[in-house]
Amino acid sequence: MALTTLDKNTALIVIDLQKGIVGLPAAHPIDDIIKHSCALLAAFRHRGLPVVLVNVTGVSPGRVEQSRHRGEFPPGWADLIPELDQQPQDHLVTKQTRGAFTGTDLDEYLKKQGVTQVVIVGVATSSGVESTARHAYENGFNVTLVSDAMTDRSLDEHTHSITRIFPRIAETGSTQDVIDLLARSA
Repeated sequence: MALTTLDKNTALIVIDLQKGIVGLPAAHPIDDIIKHSCALLAAFRHRGLPVVLVNVTGVSPGRVEQSRHRGEFPPGWADLIPELDQQPQDHLVTKQTRGAFTGTDLDEYLKKQGVTQVVIVGVATSSGVESTARHAYENGFNVTLVSDAMTDRSLDEHTHSITRIFPRIAETGSTQDVIDLLARSA
């Protein structure tokens, strides 16, 4: 389903645009993902809408078949990239799992702000973005996923999420689609 509308009180959630992650290989140029995410940040901030910046500092403790990082991350790894220009009114969520809701105050914060819809961007499409989107949908939020403001390490995984998973839990659109809807609702 293509993006149709934005609720009056929609929040932007930016997933894992942090120094240690944006330097990893990606299916799409990370500079484009950052540029689109920053355009959305500017549009949301201009309208006084909630902005949530998410970083990750750990991994879930369960067993998995694929190996994953189990030690300390290098200094600065979890620092948000400076292009996000974190503002005092932005809400910071530091997560220890793939999704931004588990073990954090994100649900409570959004509900306290009266948010009914979330727009989600960032990396990785099939991991942090998808996990957060699924949880938001299950918590009753309308979910919008901005396809040109996210990427993954694998193009196949990115494409699978965009074409197979997201249509079941959200509406999708481009950065410009979201900016145009925000302008119309002003």
